[in-house]
Amino acid sequence: MSNKYRTHNCNELCKDHVGSDVVLSGWINKKRDHGNLLFLDLRDNYGVTQCIIDKENKSFNELEKTQLETVINIKGKVIDRSMETVNKEIQTGQIEVVIKEFKILGKCKELPLPVFSDQEYAEDIRLKYRFLDLRRKKIHENILLRSKVISFIRNEMNNLGFLEFQTPILTSSSPEGARDFLVPSRLNPGKFYALPQAPQQFKQLIMVSGFDKYFQIAPCFRDEDARADRSPGEFYQLDLEMSFVEQEDIFNVVEKLFINTFKEFSDKKLLYTKFPKITYKEAMLKYGTDKPDLRNPLEIKDITKIFSRDDVTFEIFKKLIKSGSMVRCIVTKNTKDKSRSFFDSIDKWAKEQGASGLAYFTIEKNKEITGKGPVGKFFSPESLQEIMNLTGAEVGDSIFLACSKQKEIEKITSLARDKIAKDLDLIDNNVFAFCWIVDYPMFEKDEISNKIEFSHNPFSMPQGEINQINFDKPLDILAYQYDIVCNGIELSSGAIRNHIPDLMYKLFSIAGYKKEIVDEKFSGMINALSYGAPPHGGIAPGIDRIVMLLANEKNIREVTMFPMNQNAQDLMMNAPSDVSDKQLKELNISLKSKK
Repeated sequence: MSNKYRTHNCNELCKDHVGSDVVLSGWINKKRDHGNLLFLDLRDNYGVTQCIIDKENKSFNELEKTQLETVINIKGKVIDRSMETVNKEIQTGQIEVVIKEFKILGKCKELPLPVFSDQEYAEDIRLKYRFLDLRRKKIHENILLRSKVISFIRNEMNNLGFLEFQTPILTSSSPEGARDFLVPSRLNPGKFYALPQAPQQFKQLIMVSGFDKYFQIAPCFRDEDARADRSPGEFYQLDLEMSFVEQEDIFNVVEKLFINTFKEFSDKKLLYTKFPKITYKEAMLKYGTDKPDLRNPLEIKDITKIFSRDDVTFEIFKKLIKSGSMVRCIVTKNTKDKSRSFFDSIDKWAKEQGASGLAYFTIEKNKEITGKGPVGKFFSPESLQEIMNLTGAEVGDSIFLACSKQKEIEKITSLARDKIAKDLDLIDNNVFAFCWIVDYPMFEKDEISNKIEFSHNPFSMPQGEINQINFDKPLDILAYQYDIVCNGIELSSGAIRNHIPDLMYKLFSIAGYKKEIVDEKFSGMINALSYGAPPHGGIAPGIDRIVMLLANEKNIREVTMFPMNQNAQDLMMNAPSDVSDKQLKELNISLKSKK
């Protein structure tokens, strides 16, 4: 249906329209002045149409002077392009529109950044003028993709039998997780709401209320520092919860959803259509992280026991092992012909990461097996053979070794695994590799305070029969907690929930919370669970991270419409901002004077 602004969108015209009179509106994307002929690309949300005007037209001079990104309305006739000028890059590339008349609908000042190209530009300028940045082709398409992905997910969730409910935005502060954003209450002076870090308690209450399958594209608010894969302030997640389920039931739903979504919006292959399950313990050993990139074939092996041999004379490592360190290694296949500089550059890189470096040698065989490289001489042929047996290494392979305490060695070997794979070009960028990380420990010990604390989600169900769990050894208790990871990016954590109040009190007491504190902080939850709660569980994959993967972006701001900067500031709307004394007085708040 046409109106005074347009008969067609800027992606619609084709050979069938040749000879037609049309009306188009949009932004001037680009101009090319050929003297007697002016070409301009007219752009709207849908695409681009090339328009032309010649010098004989009374509007030529005015249009020639009109600033790029001005919004104009044109009337004209569709003509064929000559064979040599057909543009296969755009949908309207076989035609162009001869302008008869035009009108300016919205003037544009001098531009602070170029819109017609996707070149890198200073982030503060991009965020201050986000409305211009969003006109650029790549990011505009990312935001359109985001909208389509959310619509698709909603439809899939409905098809899977889930119902969408909305949970409160103003709620109570939680003692767990990240910092809350607090909102003062005018009607309850001195008291504060918190914006939800996630709808965790509410979605569990929905299950207690007798609804069976819930989902929501939920806004979440956390006062956290920014990272490439995490927005400061707010983000969105696909929040879902199910009643009368075990862990496997949730996996089946999420796998169907992700397989369908990623096949719909990407040409990349899925490495697994049944996602592998890796225990937390195995992930930390094999990959040094619970966010492994399974496109990377390299694995980490523990070879600490080799250093108890008398025919291994690597005394530095032996001394460190006696004080509680361990030795782990990464085998690179068939790297015997790599130059010394390749190995030294990785050792140097490791030192830049704060480690003591990465020792290395290459396995060779003449009459007997030897280790070529700076530390190869410390290993006898027999000890090298045992290393080969333990790691699957072969003659011609190289071995990088690190020696440190557990936390440090996990960190450096995880980073080294990614670095070495990148340098050797081992990662296939045309696949998505999903996996589940399962069997998280319920508790962990804080290294500084030695205090036992929850390692993941305090509302999770511990594994095993309740009357057989040894609460005296809390660090041995595993939970029905799981993460879903894709290409080294954690998309979500989830869990089967603890729906038994007495068990919840017991677990919280291990983490140092007295019963009265639990009753105060989680009164709604504990009270509800006391009135007949079903076994239930769920997960909440991050929408922003899903779109980031599908758009092949490395920074979450490239798929977020109006993101904040690294300091959690909105440069476009000037937030956060000062408020008036009158507003503060209404809220019974006074500010300390700045020093």
